[in-house]
Amino acid sequence: MTVITFANVIMRYIFQSSLIWGLEATLALFAWLVLIGMSYAVKINSHLGVDAIINILPPAARRLLALLAGGFCVFYAVLLLKGAWDYWAPFAGMQQTGGRWFPTGFVETRDRAFYTTEQIPMPGVLGWMGDAFNQGEAYEKLPRLVPYFALPLGVALLLFRLLQAMWHIWKGDRAGLIVSHEAEDAIQDLRQMNREE
Repeated sequence: MTVITFANVIMRYIFQSSLIWGLEATLALFAWLVLIGMSYAVKINSHLGVDAIINILPPAARRLLALLAGGFCVFYAVLLLKGAWDYWAPFAGMQQTGGRWFPTGFVETRDRAFYTTEQIPMPGVLGWMGDAFNQGEAYEKLPRLVPYFALPLGVALLLFRLLQAMWHIWKGDRAGLIVSHEAEDAIQDLRQMNREE
């Protein structure tokens, strides 16, 4: 994203030209960054939250509340995964799931695999995608199924990381799903740097 944006700025202000596809590609890459990054933040325990009330409880109650919160997060992630699949599947020529809350099988869905991005050119290494998804017809631009795949992939990774975090809370290897002591940690780091000087 940085390279594309930097190149676009240089081209615009020095060469009076631009990468016409640069903004759309940057937006797609940002979506990938956020949707993949949310699962990584669960892995390294960096999601922020408020734990003022939780911290006054005994450790057993804190653990129980962490597992309860994790259960709600997993339930939400399952619903989100169903919605993510149902949104992405038609762009890949696949079927959406039936059922309002939980998948009850697959239902006939209008194929949208021929939809492409507005301006992002089709990389040569992805030429096989026309045969696989577009009934043998080559794509002129990048098919939307590629940038939109960040949604089901990111949510599936989030669900995996939430289940993994709950397992670590259950075993006692982890205290909770959130870390809310970022300010205190920053102050501690600052104190340590001042002592070293």
